[in-house]
Amino acid sequence: MKMMHLSDLHLGKRLNDISLLPDQQYILEQITDLAVQQKPDCILIAGDIYDRSVPSEEAVSMLDGFLRGLSDAGFPILLISGNHDSAERVGFGSGFMRRSGIYVSPAYGNGVVQPVVLSDAFGEVHFYLLPFVRPYAVRAAFPDETIESYTDAVRTAIAHMNIDPAKRNVLVAHQFVAGSELGGSEDVMVGTLENVSASVFSCFDYTALGHIHRAQELCGGRIRYSGTPLKYSFREIRHEKTVTFITLGKKEDPPLIETAALHPLRDMCEKKGTFEELIHLEPSEDYIYAVLTDPAPVANAMSRLRVRFPNILAVDFPNAFAGQADEGTWSAAENAGSKSPQELLGEFFRKAGLTPDEEMERYVTAMIEAAESKLHHSEEE
Repeated sequence: MKMMHLSDLHLGKRLNDISLLPDQQYILEQITDLAVQQKPDCILIAGDIYDRSVPSEEAVSMLDGFLRGLSDAGFPILLISGNHDSAERVGFGSGFMRRSGIYVSPAYGNGVVQPVVLSDAFGEVHFYLLPFVRPYAVRAAFPDETIESYTDAVRTAIAHMNIDPAKRNVLVAHQFVAGSELGGSEDVMVGTLENVSASVFSCFDYTALGHIHRAQELCGGRIRYSGTPLKYSFREIRHEKTVTFITLGKKEDPPLIETAALHPLRDMCEKKGTFEELIHLEPSEDYIYAVLTDPAPVANAMSRLRVRFPNILAVDFPNAFAGQADEGTWSAAENAGSKSPQELLGEFFRKAGLTPDEEMERYVTAMIEAAESKLHHSEEE
């Protein structure tokens, strides 16, 4: 059985107040084209469908169009909610959608996870859809179980699925598995109880995971994160985004993992050099992280670079304070003495290589006077 594995669409996401909806629509159309070309037997979407628990109208409409297009092409779709989603909202209408071959996990309430059964030349494959779960939710379903961690919670949820080990079994889940490598903007608490041991998934022939934004596999490919279809963080700049295809043969055969590259409408990339070097580069619509190597900050760098790069997201000056280490670290406490706050700020600006204009000086003076007035009134009281 051939499966297409996706996750972490984060529909409706914004970067620095820039909507990614056009980029997401473009990549969803590309994914649909890949599905038509590769002809998987089903499509797995492992959570974080939306970027917010209350998604925008546009994000909901986009998901509707994506699922409708895949369903019309004849692909069964198996979908779960992630930690960014509202399980109740994602699961709305799931009973009706099953008639169209779209299987959506309900919110984890009573602990019942019924498999979706599909068949190929080798027989049945049982798919278990486990939405993102926290210990308290599993504890509420099974109050007699000892559940003190995320590993306990997921192990308990799986133990009550009544899995037939003679069948080929696939789990679609959205958790952080210990040993996986973080990708960028995912919301996890590494090193805490949110980590789940990979051993709890040992009864599955393949575990399709979401939550981590970097595509990667564990346990010889039997556990895999598909990663995000787009870059959602500067830490993902060097990631290559792909779609994962998994083929299950006979029960005893390991899964065959293949990937297909995704090409974004606008990439996220780093531009490094002096301000003068960057301002003379070819214009680009990409999402830019500018690393300026100038020895001091450049005034209004972001707005000036936006002429060349309208989707610039951030500017960094890693060398702005280089060469000052031998002069010692500037400290207000050490330099205070009898100097006024205005004099101390003046020294700070000089150390930083900045020259405040008259408007900035007036603003700083007004702020200091307001703070001193508030302190004076506080002392009187």
